[in-house]
Amino acid sequence: MKNLPPEALAEVARYFQVLSEPTRLQILNLLRQGERNVGDLAQACGFSAANVSRHLALLTEQGLVARESRGTSVYYHVADESVFALCDLVCGNIARQLDDTASRRKAFAPGRRR
Repeated sequence: MKNLPPEALAEVARYFQVLSEPTRLQILNLLRQGERNVGDLAQACGFSAANVSRHLALLTEQGLVARESRGTSVYYHVADESVFALCDLVCGNIARQLDDTASRRKAFAPGRRR
């Protein structure tokens, strides 16, 4: 992000904003297993088809997901696999932070003082 103009930073922020919603991350995880239509995704997520469609529209707008019409159905698939590398990086960082916090808490655990 070095030396990016404000317009470019705003676009980067929109990309991360799309990834900041748990339902969209759940949809991406489901699509990681293969393409699905809105009804399949809605059932797997436990949300309405309308709700899932709104999330898919945002994911599609950012280029993370692509859609393909087949007859009367629309199927979605991951268009940018690099999103999983980004998510794995973030998950690894969160796990390290949690491990560090747990280690620091152990220092204050009852029964450790003598």
